[in-house]
Amino acid sequence: MFESIKSTFKNERGVRFFLLSLFVTGIGYGIYKGIIDNYFAEIVKIGEFDRGVIEFCREIPGFLLIAILAALYMFSAEKLYKLGAVIMMIGMGMLSLVSPGKLLVTMAVCIISLGEHIQLGMKSTLSLEYSNKDKGGQALGYQQALYQIGTLIGYAVIIISFIFLVSQKPYKTFFAVATILMGAGMILSLGLTSNSETDKAKRKLYFHKKFTKFYMLELFYGARKQVFFTFGPYVLILFYGASATTISILFAISALLSFFFSPVIGKIIDKLGYKIVMVSDTLILVIVCFFYGFAHHIFDMKIAFIICCLNYILDSIISLASMASNVYVQDISDNNEEMRATISTGISVNHLVTLVIALFGGWIWQTLGIETLFMISAILGLCNSAYAATIKVRKK
Repeated sequence: MFESIKSTFKNERGVRFFLLSLFVTGIGYGIYKGIIDNYFAEIVKIGEFDRGVIEFCREIPGFLLIAILAALYMFSAEKLYKLGAVIMMIGMGMLSLVSPGKLLVTMAVCIISLGEHIQLGMKSTLSLEYSNKDKGGQALGYQQALYQIGTLIGYAVIIISFIFLVSQKPYKTFFAVATILMGAGMILSLGLTSNSETDKAKRKLYFHKKFTKFYMLELFYGARKQVFFTFGPYVLILFYGASATTISILFAISALLSFFFSPVIGKIIDKLGYKIVMVSDTLILVIVCFFYGFAHHIFDMKIAFIICCLNYILDSIISLASMASNVYVQDISDNNEEMRATISTGISVNHLVTLVIALFGGWIWQTLGIETLFMISAILGLCNSAYAATIKVRKK
């Protein structure tokens, strides 16, 4: 795998620091992600609707991302990546220090989200810029894989620790450890010494007719992603009573499989084309959504819980196919600046719909049941596949 990574990326010093930073940050994020939902449910006493409200607030930085990037137009992609690392470290530190009240915890989560979203677009653009010719899909795959193996280690820390800490759950201690790791990732990011050229005009909200399909696909993907990202684990916790250890094991399995499947899916994108991948992945999603919403009607609760866990893992794998849309942008962009601006705009477009889903998803679950919530996700997935099928691939 090491030799394959070397052949995928350019031989530049900054590439090594970028990938190491991703790996270490992934460990910290894995610790955070492995316990945050149980922290909400057990310590902060967050219910279904309130969980949606917190997610609404958490997604606001993503929606405002393009305005934030416009204000920071003088920053290169490398500098923005470093800034995101600093902000994530600050938010994680706040989470480890503040009292478990809804307002303060929500503020800390929003700060973490701000740093995460600033880094989000930069991770993809830097991976594509650092990749060798015709290796964009593989570069994104290896980027995802390194981050996922980092999160896997973070989940493993939670699993092992909570097994031996049955009588007490020191959530804040683990948030503090995550803060240290975020700091280490930030220090490693300082090794990114190159400065990708920036274009003031294209750091603003950038729309072009040729990217219309990409923006629409981001709307569909953002909606269907949000249902699983926010409410998938919370259904397992509130509806099925899953513990932090169980959730971390589930996340760890997802991360491990993502580690192996990310490069594979990246190669599939390069070999079969982004269109085939974008159409296929959301067709599988329909099956996932059906069982996630209706398993408890068909099987007893224990079997239904296992089926939902398997479905969550399957969704985490097929979600990796979202890399295909970035390769699509790379393919039709005239230059790297246009690619970067379009991906950043796509993130804001994506979050326009995730705000709505986050706010009303909890209400739908509370009033209409989880069946309705996941059937909506399935319908959005079908719309995504149908729209992706209309893409015309350029002949090379």
